[in-house]
Amino acid sequence: MDTKILKIDPDRIDNSKIDEAAGAILEGKTVVMPTETVYGLGANAFSKEAVAKIFIAKGRPSDNPLICHISNRDMLSDIVAEVPQSAKILMDHFWGGPLTIIFKKKDNVPDIVNAGLPTVAVRMPSHPVANALIEKAGVPVAAPSANLSGTPSPTTAQHVIDDLYGRVDVIIDGGNSKIGIESTVIDLTGEIPMILRPGYVTINDVRKLLGKCEYGNSKGEAGTPKSPGMKYTHYAPKTPVVCVIGSARELELFLMKENRKIAVIAQNANKYDFNADVVLSAGFDVESYAARLFYLLRKTDELDVELTYALLPTSKSGLEVAVANRLLKASGGRLINLKNKWSNI
Repeated sequence: MDTKILKIDPDRIDNSKIDEAAGAILEGKTVVMPTETVYGLGANAFSKEAVAKIFIAKGRPSDNPLICHISNRDMLSDIVAEVPQSAKILMDHFWGGPLTIIFKKKDNVPDIVNAGLPTVAVRMPSHPVANALIEKAGVPVAAPSANLSGTPSPTTAQHVIDDLYGRVDVIIDGGNSKIGIESTVIDLTGEIPMILRPGYVTINDVRKLLGKCEYGNSKGEAGTPKSPGMKYTHYAPKTPVVCVIGSARELELFLMKENRKIAVIAQNANKYDFNADVVLSAGFDVESYAARLFYLLRKTDELDVELTYALLPTSKSGLEVAVANRLLKASGGRLINLKNKWSNI
């Protein structure tokens, strides 16, 4: 397959290129679009044939549901059976932005989009290129992350090219993703709002608006995940990752006995003398950690190391939860507890 790359500046959108990409969507082709979270691999959500191409390109299991991306609230009526008041409140505060809401779906949403579940996940991104593309196409765009299934999500166009060039029809290069991890997914189809995938919008953010919110069970009917990104091993680079619970100082002491070629991912990494071949800085705050996380995981595969130790953030209420969630899935659950007082997320 010939893949066309369209470079579009988010600050100066070339409408002729948007028209070309939107035309590809309507022709049943696959189009990679930048969003504020990660790059997404999109297709017309109303075309089961087009959506099937997403699963083929990614090598994605068919029981893993997709998110429908819209550019305005009017598009909800095409795919959603009912919009509860709780959803209206969250949309007022977080759309466009990194929040995906699970609704009861209309029958015109093909089963391939939502893995046969009676629900559909919907998000309105804030990225101007993604919004322009969806608005011009005039249809919801089903889109998971634009990477090979199971690998770290892409936050640059080069990541997408590395994974999917020759497997998709169009790649839009819209610069680096700012947030760097996928959207929060919240299920509003039950009595209590349930966060199925943590992200930039935190459980405390939701509780301030709705009063109640819990972390929920990601399984739907027959054990099918209700949210993408819920497989036990996900976001994983080829180089094995081990998550570490503890302080940077405790990790520094622990690694004094390490004699393999290793990399370390940690915040404020330059302050410590880790016994490592490569030290990768995750920045100085959790927002930087989130924005750099998938880039750093991909970076480890370019290094001549046998193992990566990633120091987990310790808070369990904010964006730290989302970062820890992605790292634990990237590691496949490999975990060293230097404090002996942590429970997995």
